Amino acid sequence: MNVGKRVEIVDSLPERPSRPTDGHKGTFGRVLIVAGSRGMSGAAGLAGLGALRGGAGMVTLAVPEKIQSIVAMAEPSWLTVALPDTTDGELSKSAALVLDSVVTHQTAIGIGPGLGQSPDVNEIVHRIYETPKPLVVDADALNVFAAAGGVPDAPKNATRVLTPHPGEFARLTNRTIDDVIQHRQELAVEFAYRRGVVVVLKGPGTVITDGKRLAVNATGNSGMATGGSGDVLTGLLTALLAQGMTGFDAAQLGVHLHGLAGDLAARDLSEPGLIASDLPKYIVMAWNSLD
Repeated sequence: MNVGKRVEIVDSLPERPSRPTDGHKGTFGRVLIVAGSRGMSGAAGLAGLGALRGGAGMVTLAVPEKIQSIVAMAEPSWLTVALPDTTDGELSKSAALVLDSVVTHQTAIGIGPGLGQSPDVNEIVHRIYETPKPLVVDADALNVFAAAGGVPDAPKNATRVLTPHPGEFARLTNRTIDDVIQHRQELAVEFAYRRGVVVVLKGPGTVITDGKRLAVNATGNSGMATGGSGDVLTGLLTALLAQGMTGFDAAQLGVHLHGLAGDLAARDLSEPGLIASDLPKYIVMAWNSLD
């Protein structure tokens, strides 16, 4: 497929979300992050920090009951919801009923970091995917879909942003990782077009596409190749969706900010020394550099 003939190449950033002086928490959106399992509480926390630093008015982390106290103590700025879990510390099937009541009050949702891939988690991920709310799908939520045979149909006109790394995208498309890396743009465009989603195919020169438009990110560095970096991005993208951005615009701006935060952090801390929890702090500076 010739990407250049079919797809509009976008090389300018969208405008940042507006911040009206008379705005309140509701003005800037309510974010729900469904994440975490026993041993993976950090994934939920990093996504939550990404959402807070992304400008969301309120952030709620819905996590397994066994890790709720850990997550709640990590940051006083977010809310937590304890979800029924299994003896293994992953979400149980009954968590779906709790989530149904919580989702109603949210503006945008992120799901996947650190969830695990049990049959109960599988059911919950598919159920959340049916919500009409804007949704960011990452990590174990993507692996759930890959194991189930593919990404299901979303509600009509529902915004879906999928954020796979090459390995996850290879599993989603039944291709090799080498094939994905060699044909990043073409495969991402084709998948986004066929599934009606926005794809953020992560890596050097992250590809952002909705199947009709394509942008290649120019920020970021090797220091961001560290556990948890993608979790921060999940929260950041969800926050931008909650502030009213379209899927493609939120993905493009969010990836730029995330990479720029990594560049600013590496400047101060070095690329080898950079860790994922540094990124939310430097998202603050990345926002300032847009002015």
